[in-house]
Amino acid sequence: MKIKELIRLYDAGERDFPGVDLSGADLRGITLIGVNLTGANLTGADLSRAFLLKSDFSGAKMNWATLNFVKMSEAKLVETDLTKANIIGAFMVKSKLPGAKMSGVNISGTNLRRANLWGANLCGADLTRANLRDTNLNGVNFKWANLSEARLIGAMLYGAALNFTNFSKAWLKGVDLSGADLEGVNLSGARLAGANLEWANLSAANLTEAQLEQVNLKGADLTAATLTKASLEGANLTWAVVRKTNLSGANLKETKLYGIDLNDAEFNTPIMLQSANELLHYTAV
Repeated sequence: MKIKELIRLYDAGERDFPGVDLSGADLRGITLIGVNLTGANLTGADLSRAFLLKSDFSGAKMNWATLNFVKMSEAKLVETDLTKANIIGAFMVKSKLPGAKMSGVNISGTNLRRANLWGANLCGADLTRANLRDTNLNGVNFKWANLSEARLIGAMLYGAALNFTNFSKAWLKGVDLSGADLEGVNLSGARLAGANLEWANLSAANLTEAQLEQVNLKGADLTAATLTKASLEGANLTWAVVRKTNLSGANLKETKLYGIDLNDAEFNTPIMLQSANELLHYTAV
């Protein structure tokens, strides 16, 4: 369909365009509110700064499309193919993207607050500074994704694949990651105060200068993890595994350390442990 024909029909009140072929079309700044574009072919199309509120793109092909600064709040993109798409700085609050194919997508700076991305594939995606507060991220594949400085407070991450994901300087306060497989994850400088990481696998994770105050790390596997200069004040490390864990310069004041052997950990610099009645200094042997 030609763009002029699409606009003419829309202006005449038509809202149903299922399966339409708009591949490679220049749709910059277009207004298509509440339209049905299910199964449409928008491969490589440019929808930058378009207004697409409450529209339905479920099952559409939008791989390699450009949706920078688009307004798509409450839109439906169920199982939509957004592979390698550019969605920088978009407004997608309350959008529905369950099962969406988003590997390699650049969605940095986009507002996805309270959106539903259940089961979406975001492997290798760029979500730098994205707003994911109160978002449903259950079952999402985040392997090798970049979520540096992303906001995930209140997000649901049950069953998400997070291996080797970059969460550096991300906001994860109070997030429930209990039992999560976080092997090799970069959490350097991340804000995790009050988070639940009970029995999580954090082996080889980078937690340098992470804010871990009051975090529950009970039974967590921290084998070969780096917690240099991390703040663990008031955290619970009961029965945690700290084999070859680097705790150099870490703040362990009021940290619960029952059932762990700090002799298994590594210290390049002294650390301080303070309890109600004693002050202990541990150094590397």
